[in-house]
Amino acid sequence: MTRNYIIKSFVLILSLCAITSYAKADQIPIDTATYTLSIKKDMVSKAGKLVPAMTVNGGIPGPTLTFQEGGYAVIYVKNEMDVETSVHWHGILLPNFFDGVPYLTTPPIMPGETQKYEFPLKQAGTYWYHSHTMLQEQSGVYGSIVIEPKEKTLEYDTDLVIVLSDWTNQKPHNVLRNLKRGNEWYNIRKGTATPLNQVIARGGFGAQLNFWKQRMESADIADIYYNAFLNNGKATTEYPDFNPGDKVRVRFINGSASSQFWLTFGGNDPQLVSADGLDVEPVIHNKTFIAIAETYDFIVTIPEEGKIEIRATVQDGSGQTSSYLGNGKVLVAPDVPRPDKIGMMMKMAKMDMKMGAPAMKFKPAEEEPKEMMDKWGMQMDDKMNMDDMDHNDMKMDHSKMEKSNMTMDHSKMNMEEKSTSDSSKKAGMQGMDHSKMNHSQPMDKPMEMNGKMDKGKSMDKMPGMDMFAEYNYDYLKSPEKTSFPVDEPVNEVLLNLTGNMWRYIWSMNGVPLAEADKITIEGGKVTRITLNNLTMMHHPMHLHGHFFRVINDKGEYSPLKHTVNVPPMQKITIEFEGTEEGDWFFHCHVLYHLTGGMARVFSYDTPRDPRMKSYPLKKLLKETDGLYNWGTAKVSSQMVGLSLMSSNIRNQLNLNLEYGYNQNFEAEVSYERYLYDYFRVFGGVNMENEIEKSLDKISTTAVVGIRFLTPYLFNLDVRLDSKLRPEFRISREIMVFPRTTIFGNYEYQMDFGWTNTLPESGENSNYKGETTWSAGASYIFSRNFSVMGSYDNRFGAGGGLTVRF
Repeated sequence: MTRNYIIKSFVLILSLCAITSYAKADQIPIDTATYTLSIKKDMVSKAGKLVPAMTVNGGIPGPTLTFQEGGYAVIYVKNEMDVETSVHWHGILLPNFFDGVPYLTTPPIMPGETQKYEFPLKQAGTYWYHSHTMLQEQSGVYGSIVIEPKEKTLEYDTDLVIVLSDWTNQKPHNVLRNLKRGNEWYNIRKGTATPLNQVIARGGFGAQLNFWKQRMESADIADIYYNAFLNNGKATTEYPDFNPGDKVRVRFINGSASSQFWLTFGGNDPQLVSADGLDVEPVIHNKTFIAIAETYDFIVTIPEEGKIEIRATVQDGSGQTSSYLGNGKVLVAPDVPRPDKIGMMMKMAKMDMKMGAPAMKFKPAEEEPKEMMDKWGMQMDDKMNMDDMDHNDMKMDHSKMEKSNMTMDHSKMNMEEKSTSDSSKKAGMQGMDHSKMNHSQPMDKPMEMNGKMDKGKSMDKMPGMDMFAEYNYDYLKSPEKTSFPVDEPVNEVLLNLTGNMWRYIWSMNGVPLAEADKITIEGGKVTRITLNNLTMMHHPMHLHGHFFRVINDKGEYSPLKHTVNVPPMQKITIEFEGTEEGDWFFHCHVLYHLTGGMARVFSYDTPRDPRMKSYPLKKLLKETDGLYNWGTAKVSSQMVGLSLMSSNIRNQLNLNLEYGYNQNFEAEVSYERYLYDYFRVFGGVNMENEIEKSLDKISTTAVVGIRFLTPYLFNLDVRLDSKLRPEFRISREIMVFPRTTIFGNYEYQMDFGWTNTLPESGENSNYKGETTWSAGASYIFSRNFSVMGSYDNRFGAGGGLTVRF
């Protein structure tokens, strides 16, 4: 080989490499922003105690990722933990594969692995990211995203990101386990419990009976006690570098796991300019409700003298967090009073609200959303007559009623023959102008009432009707029309939001995610979803990979959002065009509601990405049907007892043991299957001493029966054992004073002598009935410990300690 040949070959190779590199460089977007996020386990103190947590790049929250609209994002996520993780880019429009829901759209990030996310940035605004693996978001895996616009359309000098969050020193799994077992400790700890003595003192015993009848303890607002509420990882933050006259764009992100906040501002009222990342018509708005996963941008002006407080008050009044902007004397933010739960109960009782829609159906495949809405929606009974209402506000504008143009003044509801778009007619609601309807009130059959109330009367001034009115979105207006073409076909979907606080199971149309089918989204059509909340909890519903119209009184200018809060016993309508591909997650963003089953998969029925072949969807579905284990031990002066339980949505395994020092004994192992929320069948083995106060003879029998949580919250057990002895058991527990409960249990067993069993006396009898009963009281010291005193006709009287674990 000659020297010249070698040189020519080398030059040719270099030329080819240069051409190849140029070609590849030409494919790389010019405005690429690259970040690396490292997720690891760490010990963190956010509320005075060092506890295990998860950090992003060493912090909670993780770093703010800043991009430019029209640019390109490349993000490497490193999993430095011993468990799998994931990251979802909340509110970002991106290719399905990079959405970040493990086992649905994106592979999970296994321990030690690094996953690359890349996508074009089609939008501007305030967004955030968080883990979508089980309860990791509660442990600290979240952070903020800011996408700067190509052209600045708002006047402000600088901006500030504030991420709101909640913090518990408990392990999140133990929080959910505590909710599953039905412990009232969180409400006690927050001071939001409603013991019977306080209810009676307020004249609300009838309302309490109504709640018990519907198998509910009280009007719940928030589920969990938190040790701290944070903004940017601290209980209080100071920003003294802002100067008087500065206009600051404050970008709020509610990154909480289950806390919703009221935002209030000291000084002059702020200007709200953006919701969920998209611009809205600027509006002066101080007290603003920010639901979980929502983002709101405000422009505030730093005063000439003093600093402003921006306060986020938790919805149930159990805590708050504040930021201070500027220097000098504090301009205090307005207070938000704590909700009156007993007053809410009394209002609901007057309205005869039905709140017991099942979270688990007997046949989950048979979804009947319309029938469920009609049966369990807000009802009015004969008590709601004309004497209960403000007659001055019940006016009907007859001057506007014509055959072809009928306008009924229902305070804010305007019905006209011509609607904003033809999509209203396709919804089966011909003649309703969605642009003028107050969607803070239920709109399906709004005038259907019994008693003396006439159709056509305003309901706004009826007792309780304004209870949740402040949670509507009527203050938001899109700067551009968002309505769809009038000739575009519409697909209607009704999703009733349903739940069971007793076992902490959440669902849609009575079907939790683990038992649900996908909801098909048809491309080229408008999908209109009615979200009908049949529970007493707020549900911030988030749709991945889309923005949707939230129909409010702005009609064609209804705002676009990616998350919408649905207040208790209310309806909200959203709609979007089917322009995507793949499967997308839709769920409640209360993390514990999502894990409890309130989610669905929206599917465009397109082929699954082949890269997801090794990651079956069933694993995601099973995450909402996990087993939770708990137990209770009682040690008292007359007996000891142990109760162990393992439970998922449909199945439960129980072990109960009681031993009296007078040598009375009973133990039972049983398996039960929930057929729906409150009814289950069971079978098991029971052991007990046959001769009173003697362990010489232990009887072992098989038992089968039913268990049922009745109205008024009585636990009923009806069974038959292998000796053909029927037995009836009933028990109840009531909180009568703060931290103090009373409890009682009654059992009656019949023995017809069919097995020739003789009573202890030796007398020959064909029938023997045996009664067992107990009663007592306990005082709750903490989540895990109570002291109690009781009398049991088997074991006698005594007192001791109850331990929950």
